[in-house]
Amino acid sequence: MRGKAVLITGGSRGLGRAMAQGFAEAGADVAIVSRKLDACEAAARELEALGVRAFPYACHVGRWDEIAPMFEAVWAHFGKVDVLVNNAGMSPLYPSLGEVSERLFDAVIGVNLKGPFRLAAVAGERMAAADGGSIINISSTASLSPTPGTAFYGAAKAGLTVLSQAFAAAFAPKVRVNTIVVGPFATDVAEHWPDPPDHARPGFTLAGRRVGLPQDIVTTALYFAADASRYVTGAAVRVDGGGWGMAAVNRTTDG
Repeated sequence: MRGKAVLITGGSRGLGRAMAQGFAEAGADVAIVSRKLDACEAAARELEALGVRAFPYACHVGRWDEIAPMFEAVWAHFGKVDVLVNNAGMSPLYPSLGEVSERLFDAVIGVNLKGPFRLAAVAGERMAAADGGSIINISSTASLSPTPGTAFYGAAKAGLTVLSQAFAAAFAPKVRVNTIVVGPFATDVAEHWPDPPDHARPGFTLAGRRVGLPQDIVTTALYFAADASRYVTGAAVRVDGGGWGMAAVNRTTDG
C-alpha cells in the first residue's frame, strides 16, 4: 500500500481505527475522518509515528453538505484518494419499535446510508476521472438477520450493500466497489449490548461464542484495497466468524 492515500470515515475508533492502523502499517497515508476533531488528531499522531502521513478532518457524514468539502480537502492534502472506506455508522438502542422517533430514524439512515451514498458518489466520480481506486463499504450482518433492536439499522446496511453493486457498475472498470459485511466485534459499541462480551475471557466471548477483535477486519480491507483484488468488484464478503457470533447476539437481544 506504499504510495496510496486512504480515506476512512469513523476512523478514530473501533473498526475504523483498526483499519487505519492496518493501512498505515502497510505503508499507506491515511485520512482520519470522524465527528470529533480531537479524536481524529490523536489517531493521526499515532499513525504518523509509523512513518506515514496522516490527515485528521472533522465531518458528520450524515450531513449531505459536509461530504464534498471534506473529500476535496483530503484530495488536496494528499493529491489523490486511492481508497475510500465508508465505515462510519451508528446503531443506537431504543426501547421498542413503536417508540422510535422520526429524528432517530432519520439519523440512523443518514449516517449509515445517505452519507455513504453521497461520499461514494463524490469519490467515485473523482477517482474514475483520475487513476481509479477502490471503495469499500462496511455493512453488517444485521442486514441479513435483523433483530427487533436492529430493524432500521439493518435496513440501512442492506441498502448500502445494494449501493455497492450499483456503484460498481457505474464506475467500472477504473473504480472497484465492494462490501465487507461484519458480524459482532468487541469494540466500544459492544459495551452497550444487552449481554456484552466478557473482556476478561480469551477471545472476547459472547454467550460462549468468540466475537471478532478489531484487527480481524484488517486483512479483508487490505485485500479489497490492493491490486490483489483487481478482478473483484460488486462483491460482499462476510467477516463474522461463520455467523456464530450473530446467533449469540440474536439470542441475547431476542430474549
